[in-house]
Amino acid sequence: MKIAVCVKEVPDTTAEKRIDPGTGRLVRDEGDRMLNEFDKYAVEEAVRLKEAGTAEEVILISLGPEKAVESLRQGLAMGADRLVLVSDPAAVGSDYLGTAHALATVLDETGAELVLLGSEATDARSGVMAAYLGEVSGRAWVTSANSLAVNGGTITVERQSDDGVDTVEAPLPAVVSVTKAINEPRYPSLKGIMGAKKKPQDVTSLAEAGIDAALVGEQGAKTTVVGVDTPPARTAGQVVKDEGNGAQQILDFLIEKKIV
Repeated sequence: MKIAVCVKEVPDTTAEKRIDPGTGRLVRDEGDRMLNEFDKYAVEEAVRLKEAGTAEEVILISLGPEKAVESLRQGLAMGADRLVLVSDPAAVGSDYLGTAHALATVLDETGAELVLLGSEATDARSGVMAAYLGEVSGRAWVTSANSLAVNGGTITVERQSDDGVDTVEAPLPAVVSVTKAINEPRYPSLKGIMGAKKKPQDVTSLAEAGIDAALVGEQGAKTTVVGVDTPPARTAGQVVKDEGNGAQQILDFLIEKKIV
C-alpha cells in the first residue's frame, strides 16, 4: 500500500504575518518559512505505518512555490520516501477547492490508497482541506483522527467530536486528517537530514502533472476576499480592586456589556 501525505509550506509561526491589501492574500515571500507544524503528525503517522509493514512507500504531495522544497524536505528527513511539488505561476491564488483539484490529480497518479493530512495549516486555520480533497477525489474522508488502524481494505479511526470520541470505519481509498493527539513527531536525525537531500524531489508544472489550469489559481477560485482590515489596538483593561464589593463590580461590568 502507498500512503500520500499532503503537506504545506507556511510562514514561520513566530513571524509577524501581513496581508496584501491589493490581493487579499497572505504575503509569503517575506521572512522564514517552514513545514506546517500540524503536517508533521501526518508524516509521522505515515512513516510509522511504513515501519510497521503496513505501507511500502510514503509520498509527500504539495502545491506551492518551487523554493518550498527546502521546507518540505523535513518530511523526507523524517522518513518519507519522495516529494511531488506542483509549482506553477498559474496556480497562484488557488483557494481550497482549487488546491484540492490539484492535489487530487497528483494523488491519482501516485496510486496512494491512504491520504493523510494535518488537522489544519497554521497560516489559515480552516481545517477544511480533508473534506474538500475527499469530495473532489471521490474518496471516503474522516477528520480529526486521534488514532488510525488499517485493516485490509478498511481503516478504523477514533476521532474527536463535540460529544467525546467516535469510532469510525471507512473503506480504502480514504482521506484522513489527524490531530496532535495521534502521536509525537520525531526529530529528524543527522543521517535522515543528509539522506533527505538524495531522495526524489519532483517539481512539476500544472501541465506536466495533467492538472486543468481552469480549476486552479485565481481563474478557478470560487471564493473572493472582499476586504481586509487591521484589528484595532488593544486598550488597557479595567482593574477591579476588591474592597468588599469586588464581585458586585464584576457583575455590574458584565451587565453593562450585556454578557449576563
